[in-house]
Amino acid sequence: MTLSETPREPIPMTGGAPSGELLVSVTEAAGRKVLELREREGKADARLRLFVKSGGCSGFSYGLAFDEKVNDGDKVEDHSGVPVVIDQFSQQHVSGAEIDYVDSLMGSGFAINNPNAVSSCACGSSFNTDGSPAKAGGCAH
Repeated sequence: MTLSETPREPIPMTGGAPSGELLVSVTEAAGRKVLELREREGKADARLRLFVKSGGCSGFSYGLAFDEKVNDGDKVEDHSGVPVVIDQFSQQHVSGAEIDYVDSLMGSGFAINNPNAVSSCACGSSFNTDGSPAKAGGCAH
């Protein structure tokens, strides 16, 4: 199954985000998986933190983690009960991105579909937004 075959219906926002427009969307599949994982891990009050860090073979890599705190400059979004937090540095790199969950014969996991990425490597976890050449090194999983 390819990403294009995965249902990609964003979950509508149920309440106003504290700092204006939504930066990202969350598919139904991703929303269900986040809620399932939060319950399984006993983190009912945790938010899903989406972040970008330097590294990987293309310059940046994505990260997702549960986080119970909000820092200065964080953007907090509510996607039908799925709270998403994005730090100030990452906001510029993920605006317009979609958080999806893919479950296929080749494996399952979260995928970030980012319109700002002008190049990426085969692992799908590493990208860059400025068109600079890829760096030597392995994928940052």
